[in-house]
Amino acid sequence: MYQSQAVIGITNARKNPPLEHCVWPADAMNNIPDWVYTSQAIYDQEIERIFRGDTWNFVALEAEIPNPGDYKRGYVGATAVVIVRAEDHTISVFENRCAHRGAEFCRASQGNTKEFVCPYHQWSYDLKGNLQGVPFKRGINKVGGMPSDFKNADHGTRQLRVATRNGVVFATYSDKTPPLEEYMTKEIVEEFDVPFSGKKLKILGYCRNELPCNWKMYHENLKDPYHATLLHSFLVVFGLLVPGIKSIVFADKAHGRHGFMASAKPDEIYATVADDDKAQMRSFSDNLRLRDERFLDYVREFKSPWSANMMTMWPNLIVQRQMNTMGVRQIIPNGPNSMVMQWTMFGYEDDTPEMTRHRLRQGNLMGPAGFLGLEDNEALKFVQEGLRNSSTDNNVVKLDAGHQGTARNLISESCIRSLYQYYRDVMDIRVAEKAA
Repeated sequence: MYQSQAVIGITNARKNPPLEHCVWPADAMNNIPDWVYTSQAIYDQEIERIFRGDTWNFVALEAEIPNPGDYKRGYVGATAVVIVRAEDHTISVFENRCAHRGAEFCRASQGNTKEFVCPYHQWSYDLKGNLQGVPFKRGINKVGGMPSDFKNADHGTRQLRVATRNGVVFATYSDKTPPLEEYMTKEIVEEFDVPFSGKKLKILGYCRNELPCNWKMYHENLKDPYHATLLHSFLVVFGLLVPGIKSIVFADKAHGRHGFMASAKPDEIYATVADDDKAQMRSFSDNLRLRDERFLDYVREFKSPWSANMMTMWPNLIVQRQMNTMGVRQIIPNGPNSMVMQWTMFGYEDDTPEMTRHRLRQGNLMGPAGFLGLEDNEALKFVQEGLRNSSTDNNVVKLDAGHQGTARNLISESCIRSLYQYYRDVMDIRVAEKAA
């Protein structure tokens, strides 16, 4: 019993070390230490340096707040914020925290209002987060109340910088974050503008789920084509992603933090897979068929070579386009061992009823219980459990060794290596020296 407790103590020290003990293995490009995913100290530093650092965080689609007074409750990292369209039609983002005693004053997910009132002591804020009212500010009969030098202007909410592109809203805490398009990089902007061309969006629905895994795993998952043909039966059986298909896993050249995984669906509904490849893909089955083959109808609506594009924009946005279903996913970190995913599905205002129905039908691929999303969620849970509870402490990323960044084959971890080179720099994590 005592030996078991000692082992547990050693394991906890490995998985949750203090920052000064967080040293990356010497072979940094091919290894990721477990504490990257399990350390509370690392997580706390990520919130400060990444989510509150020089980054643009996705917060909303403009279609969610089209009119003055419309608001949405959202997050930047783990911090609750309010996204609201003011009377002058500008968009503001500010912390959902009363300047008085810290209560989250906006409780509804969405709505329309003329002001925000804290339920605790009724301090009120305008649509740009400025304090406008304090009950009994001068006391009662001039007894009590705030000091004479108290000024409302000094006690508003913490307000963030805001930028938009083609109906998508971003916010940043930092004055040093570069302009949005520069931050995104040219190649990411080009792919981003395929679904977000400036056409008016129509919100089709929401999903929300908690995943018992570290938030960075979701970025990795969409920079990891290796798992796609091995985990996802639907992708390989129905020809959406099979060996030999035209595909790319792209990492931005400037930093390696953003990227996309894209592929071009063949015209055939069912996959043609070589026998040698079938033998290595246990998820493949010749016996699966669709009862409703309309599910895989693909209407070519964009000037893009890709029928599917899963884009990751650091640190919290995934733009999903799989045939004709489209959506954004927002990563909300929830401690080192948990994250929340907010899914927003959309189409366009000028869609026909038939196209809207088609998008909703194909939307069953995505979401917490989607034909693809469900498998990813379960796999990431298994990974986090293994990392937290094992006595070993290292992950190996050696596929396509020697390469970083963009890959045009499906058996590569080169984009994951690029991401973590950037991550180490931002987090200022030291790499161990190689043994002589």
